[in-house]
Amino acid sequence: AAEPSRGAAPSSGVVVQVREKKGPLRAAIPYMPFPVAVICLFLNTFVPGLGTFVSAFTVLCGARTDLPDRHMCCVFWLNIAAALIQILTAIVMVGWIMSIFWGMDMVILATSQATRNRGSHSSCSGWDKYVPRNTARDFLGQLWAVDLFITLCLSSSSFC
Repeated sequence: AAEPSRGAAPSSGVVVQVREKKGPLRAAIPYMPFPVAVICLFLNTFVPGLGTFVSAFTVLCGARTDLPDRHMCCVFWLNIAAALIQILTAIVMVGWIMSIFWGMDMVILATSQATRNRGSHSSCSGWDKYVPRNTARDFLGQLWAVDLFITLCLSSSSFC
């Protein structure tokens, strides 16, 4: 009997793909251009729910969401509902934190959309000029640190 070579790797393997399941409110976050997503993040940082409210109108302008089977007006109202939840629960800090994370999700979706468009070599995609050349994870880490600093400064100044 022939002995298998010791240096050979097994020829069969298992590929596992993990996909995050999103609820209807989270799936209604629109894929926006990078600058708009950053503006919405900063609006959500200073006035909880304001950036989410602004992002709802991008759905009416044709921004894509992860709810393709829902009508545009339904997705618009889901975003308005998310903004209202953020505004009403901001009193107990839950809405403010939710609002900041919602804004960060908007930026993450914008960068993922930009890299997807860059990979497809779409000639009519204008996203390339908006996304920084360093990795999106590095940029979001820096953005998160700045956002956290602003939040801490705002919260500490309101208690003095």
